[in-house]
Amino acid sequence: MDTIAPLWLWGVFVAFVLVALFVDFVVLKKQGAHAVGVKEALNWSIAWVAVSFVFNGMLWWAIRDTTGSTEVANEKALEFLTGYLIEKSLAVDNIFVFLLIFTYFAVPPAFQKRVLMIGILGAIVLRTIMILVGAWLLDQFHWILYVFGAFLILTGIKMWFGAGGEDNLDDNPALKLLRRIMPVSKEYDGEKFFTIENGKKIATPLLMVIAMVGLTDVIFAVDSIPAIFAITKDPFIVLTSNVFAILGLRAMFFLLQAAASRFHLLNYGLAVILVFIGTKMMLIDIYKIPVAVSLGVVLGILAITMIWSAKTAPNT
Repeated sequence: MDTIAPLWLWGVFVAFVLVALFVDFVVLKKQGAHAVGVKEALNWSIAWVAVSFVFNGMLWWAIRDTTGSTEVANEKALEFLTGYLIEKSLAVDNIFVFLLIFTYFAVPPAFQKRVLMIGILGAIVLRTIMILVGAWLLDQFHWILYVFGAFLILTGIKMWFGAGGEDNLDDNPALKLLRRIMPVSKEYDGEKFFTIENGKKIATPLLMVIAMVGLTDVIFAVDSIPAIFAITKDPFIVLTSNVFAILGLRAMFFLLQAAASRFHLLNYGLAVILVFIGTKMMLIDIYKIPVAVSLGVVLGILAITMIWSAKTAPNT
């Protein structure tokens, strides 16, 4: 698995992630369980985006210093930005499913923050494994690109025709399996994952929510990771753009939570993005679409979809 990133930049990336997790799990934990407001979510969203851009600046400087080429540095920084934007946009679909899960299980607002914190940690671990395995597969078998491309096109088509439909967790096979193997109490017991009921230790609904959030992220990662591999095959850029987008997922959830109805057409835009990226993968040996063009297409589709959603949003 070849990467253009110098070894010290890997160390900087790991340090960034560890500091971010320390802030999440140690510093912010002192605030206690509380409902996250729009202002707090907006501030944290801006902070995470700023951190991502700072890292991208370091990536640009490191590659220019290593290769001596500004052109290569510009290309790699643009790949990071495009991958970051793709992951951010596809993460919106995650957020809609998280909202469905939280509503279905009636998760108190004060507990949602902890669920997302643990979900983000699990997502970082699982996606790191999936990206490294994916990079190895691409390095060994070039034809895997065509499999990824076809999968993204089919997923995009399925998402388009499924957009606007009503989701129902009662028929979710993962939830049915979890309920079969995991006895669950009817009531929450604070932020505990287990409680004592009739003298037996059983799971609380909060543990069920954690499991559903984790499974959801794995399912969505199957779409988003191949999508970023369509932009770059460098495992460092795929991994870092993915992880930095994930770190801001919790803040973005609370930011979009109150305005979910205003993005009712976003799934159509995400479907078009997936089909475009899948097509880009399928054409990789015939014509390589420039990264700047890919970034422009993704931005354009998102802008059109969001404006269209805002104009046609139902009155509440």
